[in-house]
Amino acid sequence: MASSMAFTDCSTSAPTRPFIFGKLRPRRVLPLIPPHLLQGLPAAGNRLPNLRLTNSPPSFPEGNFFLRNQQGFRHFRPFTVLASVSASEAVISTEASAKVIDGKSIAKKIRHEIATEISRMKDEIGVIPGLAVILVGDRKDSSTYVRNKKKACESVGIKSYEVCLPEDTTEEEVLKFISGFNDDPEVHGILVQLPLPSHMNEQNILNAVSIEKDVDGFHPLNIGRLAMRGREPLFVPCTPKGCIELLHRCDVDIKGKQAVVIGRSNIVGMPAALLLLREDASVSIVHSRTKNPEEITRQADIIISAVGQPNMVRGSWIKAGAVIIDVGINPVEDARSERGYRLVGDVCYEEARKIASAVTPVPGGVGPMTIAMLLSNTLTSAKRMHNFH
Repeated sequence: MASSMAFTDCSTSAPTRPFIFGKLRPRRVLPLIPPHLLQGLPAAGNRLPNLRLTNSPPSFPEGNFFLRNQQGFRHFRPFTVLASVSASEAVISTEASAKVIDGKSIAKKIRHEIATEISRMKDEIGVIPGLAVILVGDRKDSSTYVRNKKKACESVGIKSYEVCLPEDTTEEEVLKFISGFNDDPEVHGILVQLPLPSHMNEQNILNAVSIEKDVDGFHPLNIGRLAMRGREPLFVPCTPKGCIELLHRCDVDIKGKQAVVIGRSNIVGMPAALLLLREDASVSIVHSRTKNPEEITRQADIIISAVGQPNMVRGSWIKAGAVIIDVGINPVEDARSERGYRLVGDVCYEEARKIASAVTPVPGGVGPMTIAMLLSNTLTSAKRMHNFH
């Protein structure tokens, strides 16, 4: 799937999908449609091409409105009416736009909640949660992530411990630091920044982190518990947990919905699918060997995409009214940017926002939530260790 999808710049003047997908506002109505049938349609979003509103075609029940364009009829489900109208048509112009799920503001609220709880914990039992981060090598992106995590810890009152090791550090040296943090009562969470240098066995290193301090949620016992009904993991991986938290905080109903996760990585895709199952969604996973991924994705009420392919998910993949969580953060060349590039998601945002009911932006969507969930997991670990409620 990834190999067959080239990057397409859909940020400007991309063709709009020629069907209805949101809330409408009538612009000009011919008098043949009774005005009471057009009242109460709320305003929203970006301008779309002119569409035709007509009464039912012969193959559909009378008393429903449909949109008609070159591709034929589309059922006007959001505003099905209970009265027949004249067969004459009226032309209306419409506007529509998805709700933007502001991960930055939601994460800010969560961090405030965490800071309040940490302050209470410090006042009542004198304990300050501690997070240890181990960085091996000098990758700029990894260094930036670690620096951001350190700042986030400081902002909520978590004490941070940082170990920065050179690229040629041996696996045994890293394991020694992990062992030390495992035994340190002031450290409640341990995070090994990925990726590790190629000469290290990532699985051995992650498995060495005590499950009670595995705030990244990558320990196989935590993932195993996540996959089993009736078992609870001590920690859930931060990015998938952040995706589900965004859905909860935006009052998105997950139970019984069709959900598609694009990507099957151990870090995001698989745990995201398991979390959706725990929420009683019906879950499909689309990956690089999936046949007809567009058709499968188009059935989804909820889409979580985490494949690292810029603008791969186009408007034609998206069901009208779907909710989209875009985990991808992909740099693409942009001569207009001072940095020479800009960040885009896996989902073509400009097309998605005209079809979906809600969508996360990139940046400013899932990214801030990942760090917020890391802080939340660290606080949870400290409360559990000290039996603090």
